[in-house]
Amino acid sequence: MFETVLVANRGEIAVRVIRTLRSMGVRSVAVFSDADADARHVREADTAVRIGPAPASESYLSVERLLEAAARTGAQAVHPGYGFLAENAGFARACAEAGLVFIGPPADAIALMGDKIRAKETVREAGVPVVPGGRDPELAEAARELGAPVLLKPSAGGGGKGMRLVRDLTRLEEEIASARREARASFGDDTLLVERWIDRPRHIEIQVLADGHGNVVHLGERECSLQRRHQKIIEEAPSVLLDEETRAAMGEAAVQAARSCGYRGAGTVEFIVPGTDPSSYYFMEMNTRLQVEHPVTELITGLDLVEWQLRVAAGEPLGFTQQDVRLTGHAVEARICAEDPARGFLPSGGTVLRLREPQGDGVRTDSGLTEGTEVGSLYDPMLSKVIAYGPDRATALRKLRAALAETVTLGVQTNAGFLRRLLAHPAVVSGDMDTGLVERAVEDLVPTDVPEEVYEAAAAVRLEALQPEPGGWTDPFSVPSGWRLGGARKPPAFHLKVQEPLEYTPRGTATVSDDRVSVTLDGVRHTFHRAADWLGRDGDAWHVRDHDPVAASLTRAAHAGADSLTAPMPGTVTVVKVAVGDEVSAGQSLLVVEAMKMEHVISAPHAGKVTELDVAPGTTVAMDQVLAVIAPHEEAAE
Repeated sequence: MFETVLVANRGEIAVRVIRTLRSMGVRSVAVFSDADADARHVREADTAVRIGPAPASESYLSVERLLEAAARTGAQAVHPGYGFLAENAGFARACAEAGLVFIGPPADAIALMGDKIRAKETVREAGVPVVPGGRDPELAEAARELGAPVLLKPSAGGGGKGMRLVRDLTRLEEEIASARREARASFGDDTLLVERWIDRPRHIEIQVLADGHGNVVHLGERECSLQRRHQKIIEEAPSVLLDEETRAAMGEAAVQAARSCGYRGAGTVEFIVPGTDPSSYYFMEMNTRLQVEHPVTELITGLDLVEWQLRVAAGEPLGFTQQDVRLTGHAVEARICAEDPARGFLPSGGTVLRLREPQGDGVRTDSGLTEGTEVGSLYDPMLSKVIAYGPDRATALRKLRAALAETVTLGVQTNAGFLRRLLAHPAVVSGDMDTGLVERAVEDLVPTDVPEEVYEAAAAVRLEALQPEPGGWTDPFSVPSGWRLGGARKPPAFHLKVQEPLEYTPRGTATVSDDRVSVTLDGVRHTFHRAADWLGRDGDAWHVRDHDPVAASLTRAAHAGADSLTAPMPGTVTVVKVAVGDEVSAGQSLLVVEAMKMEHVISAPHAGKVTELDVAPGTTVAMDQVLAVIAPHEEAAE
């Protein structure tokens, strides 16, 4: 076994790998960018090495700096986690050339399965069923031969980037061009393939383990059908869809797929399955790394997948056969992401002011967070994962809903409350799911109104802050008693803003402490976690800010008739297409703001002239920061 392993990643997966290294008595080396100097994975590792500035291209994606860090610390092996360089064949080869063991599959297997077209051809020859489709250069002809609907996919990447569902073939050429642009921007390769679209499909994947001695086993399946924008958000094991016969057949197909590319280590074979006919499953792709959702497999098998990655990489054979694998109980995982459901799931950011992550009694949280963590716009939005285990599916779902209700991440908006409501959706509870369910149900899962008790709690916190200090003289006119000349009493009102500003007068009773506030309205008691201007309950959080109506009216007067374009999320301005004085048309693209690998185009709300422009390419902006002002033509003339 290795003495020292460098973890070439960050966040929750780095913390997760370090945990297993510690349990095995292996020294861990963390790497960090300037933005992560005080991150949790840095604190928990035995040694940590700075590898560069904050942008990933200059730190976590720098092969040269990672290899240098390994050499400086005496590491014998590199664990890439997932994302970044985990599926980069060039990085695997560079590790080998530097005398390091890459804890993952051989570079040739990564390259083969990373090319979706070659991967499909390879597994088809091994007898694994694949989705009917075609590839470049006959892409358009293949799409028309298949007939609508079809799915366009980049050959070189995944994660939903560049994918286009085409239901109207008259728009085929336009969609192909769009998919090519996004694929080229995301993966540096605009090669596409096209597949027959399966309506209301299930996404089911099989975990495999392979050693260097010819042994390959599968560890059952994971159901990953709950997705938003082609991104998994809830995963569970096993799937309620499969019977034992189908499970065994899909498992054997996954084993054959792994053998076909000379696989070694932990990997996942992904299948698309018609919900109406689970026996008709089709290979989609193979992920040649550890998956985000690997904990659910660990909980139902009792195996530590990171430990087995290390053992296989060290040359050990698997210590068990397929007959030894037992699936016991049920596990469900929820991905906690820095995003704001109330703003269309745009990326969020900020400083973690209050953190509470459930553990124990069948609940596990894998996280890279601590209080004080700065969540920026440079890296992936996933912050943590909450996983629940039970003897059956109903118990696991119930435990996960309760765990999400206990999860507190004040200072950064997350999707925890949204996920808790999703897990209570009747279709999820019954197991009647497909990859389009979340998009169909999303409007019912995102509350449009802020509950009154949130404003009541915010007002209570502000009232408490205005109370006089005990034992000292107090100016009676500064006490928020509601007293007015003439003897009349009127409760103080507060100008507050969550989504829209309002004036709120408290009408209940309250108890305020350093980290909690409880209010009673109409006989019902409501308790919130609190930190600064943030309130949290049941996984939801509200940033309740003070609103100055006078300042707001002055701003409106200064820009009367004009539209201020503000940043929809914290991020970085990457493109500026206009200058002050330019004439613009309604809907014209003006700027691009990027955060957490997501681009958001800022467009002109109406025809007019750019009268203010406060940013340039590279400018870091906060949410709601003014970027530009567009005055209508008639006002510009005046």
